[in-house]
Amino acid sequence: MRPLLFLLAGFACAAGSVTPAEAVEYPWCANFADGAGANCGFTTYEQCMLTARGTGGYCAENTMYTPPAAAARSHTSRKRRPSKKD
Repeated sequence: MRPLLFLLAGFACAAGSVTPAEAVEYPWCANFADGAGANCGFTTYEQCMLTARGTGGYCAENTMYTPPAAAARSHTSRKRRPSKKD
């Protein structure tokens, strides 16, 4: 009986220490024909079309996609050159 309790306690500790996986969004979605669903797991349009082409579907930009903070910050943090108004 003790080994069973020890094993159950180990499983409970392991389950409690696992962090949930975060959903990963990608910029392109393959939408399959006849309402067969969508797959928003593509980083490029070409990659998406390789999957959608044979199904009669199409690819569209993922409206739920948010680029990583580092990528968004790099576009806005560029320093502007001072203008010469002499």
